[in-house]
Amino acid sequence: MKDMIEIGKIVNVHGLKGEVKIVPWLDFPEMFEVFDTVYTDEGKRALSVRSVKYQKANIIAGFEEVTDANSAQLLRNKTLYVPRELFDDLPEGTYLIADIIGLKVVDDTTEYGVITDVIQTGSNDVYVVEREGDKPLLVPALKDVILDTDLESGVITVKLPEGLLDI
Repeated sequence: MKDMIEIGKIVNVHGLKGEVKIVPWLDFPEMFEVFDTVYTDEGKRALSVRSVKYQKANIIAGFEEVTDANSAQLLRNKTLYVPRELFDDLPEGTYLIADIIGLKVVDDTTEYGVITDVIQTGSNDVYVVEREGDKPLLVPALKDVILDTDLESGVITVKLPEGLLDI
């Protein structure tokens, strides 16, 4: 498991005082307000959060270390990270996408492949399962489809809906 979790990406500068526009990769963007420090460069550079506001689906953030538009410009296209331990209290049955990617998908008799992406549709997530020699399988992350998620063994056990393999 990764020590640092991706939480969003800086996509642009906002204003002249060093604020940046962030596309959040969190289910609840308001979580950003909880973070005192975020990191770039896979955890190597710390940024102290000075301010957080919202603009539609994006976050406008200011950092103590970034005080002008030129400094903010250097952060464009940087991914933001926070330490994994900030997510230690997730409710049972809730998983980070970073932990789901790479898991094998199986049922009682078949290993289908490995999850390579998670599509967030709004109503439920969909796991993209890469299969050897076949097109990807799109598995809805629903309680009656996902029977068990075992992060320790790296396996998700499923009961695929009838006809899903025919699509």
